[in-house]
Amino acid sequence: MVTESCIRLLYTCRNVFHIRQVHANVLINGTFNDLILANKLLYFYVQHKSINDAHQLFDEMTMRDPTTWSVMVGGFAKVGDYSNCYATFREILRSGVTPDNYSLPFVIRTCRDKKDFQMGQMIHDVVLKHGFQLDHFVCATLVDMYAKCAVIEDARKLFDVMVSKDLVTWTVMIGAYADCDAYESLVLFDRMREEGFVPDKIAMVTVVNACAKLGAMHRARFVNEYICRNGLSLDVILGTAMIDMYAKCGCVESAREVFDRMKEKNVISWSAMIAAYGYHGKGKEALELFHMMLSCGISPNRITFVSLLYACSHAGLTEEGIRFFDSMWEDYAVRPDVKHYTCLVDLLGRAGRLDEAVKLIEKMAVEKDERLWSALLGACRIHGNMELAEKAANSLLELQPQNPGHYVLLSNIYAKAGKFEKVAEFRDMMTQKKLKKVPGWTWIEVDNKTYQFSVGDRSHPQSNEIYETLMSVIKKLEIAGYVPDTEFVLQDVEEEVKKEMLYTHSEKLAIAFGLIAIPIGDPIRISKNLRVCGDCHTFCKMVSDIMSRSIIVRDANRFHHFNEGTCSCGDYW
Repeated sequence: MVTESCIRLLYTCRNVFHIRQVHANVLINGTFNDLILANKLLYFYVQHKSINDAHQLFDEMTMRDPTTWSVMVGGFAKVGDYSNCYATFREILRSGVTPDNYSLPFVIRTCRDKKDFQMGQMIHDVVLKHGFQLDHFVCATLVDMYAKCAVIEDARKLFDVMVSKDLVTWTVMIGAYADCDAYESLVLFDRMREEGFVPDKIAMVTVVNACAKLGAMHRARFVNEYICRNGLSLDVILGTAMIDMYAKCGCVESAREVFDRMKEKNVISWSAMIAAYGYHGKGKEALELFHMMLSCGISPNRITFVSLLYACSHAGLTEEGIRFFDSMWEDYAVRPDVKHYTCLVDLLGRAGRLDEAVKLIEKMAVEKDERLWSALLGACRIHGNMELAEKAANSLLELQPQNPGHYVLLSNIYAKAGKFEKVAEFRDMMTQKKLKKVPGWTWIEVDNKTYQFSVGDRSHPQSNEIYETLMSVIKKLEIAGYVPDTEFVLQDVEEEVKKEMLYTHSEKLAIAFGLIAIPIGDPIRISKNLRVCGDCHTFCKMVSDIMSRSIIVRDANRFHHFNEGTCSCGDYW
């Protein structure tokens, strides 16, 4: 009876103090050796995150069963005490106790959070040894661990051999691919539905994020229709994800429609919409939305100011950006971090105010990272400041000596300045370090299918027609005054060779295919993994005018909307 009354009391406890009182009562009544009661006490200590009390009780217990061990492993995991979580799990194995499907997921998640792949593999062996490969919850946790440790192949192998998969398992695998292969993530989503699973809101958020990464408008529209058809409400999480999806698929208007449909919005929702306007070059709309947010009583946070400063930088709103940066701490008690300083350096650098950018970097109190120096290096490339570029590049190479992008960017600056001996020097350095330049790719959507092009690509079945169309368009543009800007060919070759190299850039090939395959009146949407070059930017402007076609380009930095010979960036990019 004492045990039952103590357990009933535990369920009424509102804090650790009350649990300790019950614990003391247990000791007075001499029922401490009651394993059921001891486990309950342990569980309630853990639930209230009083891990020291739990650990002390655990050490004092004269009897332990699998539940005791599991609660303790889970308790350490919940408070982030990974060392004791591991140590307790090892004790389980040494003591001969068989781990259960409560302790295993906790210790697997610890491996995930620590990205401890080796420990994860060891626990996978334990899972196999004790026959838990048939437990879909344990396997789903292993799949998640492998995915977060960036071992997607192992995650997929385990997923494929699982005897039974539930919605959680499918969602985990779709989410794993969303981080590294958005296309395969959407393929899995289709398979999941074909096998009769109805995705819930959590699964749909994962799918929406994959659409955003892929930038595929036809998939975005399908996902939107699916969400509406299945009556999933646009709460803050799903609604915000859809704002980001539509914005990254090139349709900021649809993003705003979703934003306006949301009944509830938090600061993250507002910040996402401000960011969407920012990377679409709509700086004034971003500022208007910020003031609307304030009028609704929503206080900005760090993310809001990153979105706002980014919008100012990409729209050339230099003075406005500086004012917002200065007001962060003074008016809103938001202390600037390295991301805000990076945005301001980018803002000043794009405006040609490199001296101010350098002074800002020198006096900033926060730790500098590679993005900050990349922003300065990018400004040096725009304005041809070789001396400052070398300083920024040296700082970058100290932070990330194995990043090939830094070597490429600096060698491009040297090539633009005609210093090809320096270019050769950096290429030799890359060869010695076994670093490879990331190849440029361009993707285009046609008839709900995505096609990929590289420079000089002839792999497409309609390759001959694409090149004929491209050459025909270039002739029309040349008549209208287009002159290939060979400054963007960063190799020491003859002028005619430079022109030929420019003509076959992946962006131009994709647009030529779009002119063939996409009906007049529909926009040509392309995505590029690198920054679009200046010559291709001019080409897009002139094609939009001469061929009367709307072109939307998503590059590594932002969106460009080309219409009637102009770009949404106002040539400020």
